[in-house]
Amino acid sequence: MHRYRSHTCGALREGDIDQTVRLSGWCHRIRDHGGVLFIDLRDHYGLTQCVADPDSPAFKDAEKLRAEWVVRIDGKVRRRPAGTDNPDLPTGMVELYVSEIEVLGPAAELPLPVFGEQEYPEDIRLKYRFLDLRREKLHQNIIKRGQIIDSIRRRMKEQGFFEFQTPILTASSPEGARDFLVPSRLHPGKFYALPQAPQQFKQLTMIAGFDRYFQIAPCFRDEDARADRSPGEFYQLDVEMSFVTQDDVFGAVEPVMRGVFEEFGEGKPVTQKFPLIPFAEAIRKYGSDKPDLRNPILMQDVSEHFRGSGFKVFARMLEDRKNQVWAIPGTGGGSRAFCDRMNSWAQGEGQPGLGYIMWREGGEGAGPLANNIGPERTAALRAQLGLKEGDAGFFVAGDPDKFWKFAGLARTRLGEELKLIDKDRFELAWIVDFPMYEYNEEEKKIDFSHNPFSMPNMEPDAFLALDPNDKDALLNLKAIQYDIVCNGIELSSGAIRNHRPDVMKKAFAIAGYPQEVLEAKFGGMLRALSLGAPPHGGIAPGIDRIVMLLCGEENLREVVLFPMNQRAEDLMMGAPSEVAPKQLRELHIRLNLPQS
Repeated sequence: MHRYRSHTCGALREGDIDQTVRLSGWCHRIRDHGGVLFIDLRDHYGLTQCVADPDSPAFKDAEKLRAEWVVRIDGKVRRRPAGTDNPDLPTGMVELYVSEIEVLGPAAELPLPVFGEQEYPEDIRLKYRFLDLRREKLHQNIIKRGQIIDSIRRRMKEQGFFEFQTPILTASSPEGARDFLVPSRLHPGKFYALPQAPQQFKQLTMIAGFDRYFQIAPCFRDEDARADRSPGEFYQLDVEMSFVTQDDVFGAVEPVMRGVFEEFGEGKPVTQKFPLIPFAEAIRKYGSDKPDLRNPILMQDVSEHFRGSGFKVFARMLEDRKNQVWAIPGTGGGSRAFCDRMNSWAQGEGQPGLGYIMWREGGEGAGPLANNIGPERTAALRAQLGLKEGDAGFFVAGDPDKFWKFAGLARTRLGEELKLIDKDRFELAWIVDFPMYEYNEEEKKIDFSHNPFSMPNMEPDAFLALDPNDKDALLNLKAIQYDIVCNGIELSSGAIRNHRPDVMKKAFAIAGYPQEVLEAKFGGMLRALSLGAPPHGGIAPGIDRIVMLLCGEENLREVVLFPMNQRAEDLMMGAPSEVAPKQLRELHIRLNLPQS
């Protein structure tokens, strides 16, 4: 028999009854039932109930066992007594009658429990992550993560994509988030950077003549943590394709995303054909460029009902043609208590309040706004919004460029409070037609709105002929950029790349970058593009966020093997840490620490 096990703790079935077997694992739970000891033995594969009574030669050894001790147990498989079987457990029809126990690894007093899923302070969970990972839910999340990545990799290869590995030590990027820098010993005073993404490398792969690239790529950014963003590092499905349009990218990526969500979504409905929602429409209807489409609330422009009305606050605002009034329908929210609660919430968000109208029995509007604009306008509002008795409408006014994010928060809040959101589905969509440029009010200049390396959504010759001083034309220009969103979470951004050096030079010149600055910052890419670059584009869905959604978690730390805390600290390994003076001398580095 093998030194440690003949079977795993998840393998035994009724067909193994009367066999003598050997298991090894952790003592998950130990129960004393009137002198009979039950040991739930756990390993990576499952759990088996082991039994030792006073007649067992290993009974005295069994009495010494404690939670999370690692042991080897020999014994005979028998059927569980009638009425004690556990149909929820794969091994639940049998148990192991113990004949011998060997302690392989005793455990000291545990800093956090492994049995059960009780809440525990995050700092303790992260410091003892190896214990936290023994807990069933987190353990299963990490297993599912590996299965999801395997599925993605298989689906990409089936579509003719080839997997590449790009460098980890590279040059610092002058754009985007902060780099993690790595000092060079061989080149004093110079630094490598960890890649924020393999963006330039994957484009260079296309320029090198490879056609379909993908990689499960590690990315490193020195930025603050959020629930949907890990500090320090994360993984993405990095994709690039040559000779493609936006629709070609969608046609390649959408089946992969849909298939993975169907495979691991536990039967929850998944969007079959992802809708294409222009950026401006997403802002207008949902108040977000990553809308949660499970929320049925659609915002509407209701400015005409307030223009020249008796509600002077809104009427005066609307004298400025750029201002608007948006309505957020609240089905079932027509009680005074609920409307007051929403108003208080808005004030807590730094707003003066949230105007509302309630529609009472008989269809009449109630509340200060209804009293000021009168019954005709109130009835017209109700008709436009499709509301009925017992419903309410909430209103936000001003410059939409300044209030749309708050309006989106209010829409989300209403959907949650009124329980309108169907949580048991995956709603995916493409957000398209992002603006190429925006106006920087502080610097009074045109700036890139999103990715500066995207192709303008117009013919190159037409773009090259654009008047760089035509502000309206530039602010109306769209880029060929796109995002995938799912249930209110952005999974990825992508674009058709600007592969023409002349177009790129003009695009950057419009945003205030002289050619010499462009050459200094992106000279390598410009040289590559000038030596025969195919039209190409790609995307990079976030692996961590996909897994988070499919595991039903709200925080990335629940689906990452060894995460950092919110302050980008690894409490388990003690990183970041000080280094020895000798190491600093080898790197020609002298510390200049801030004064405490």
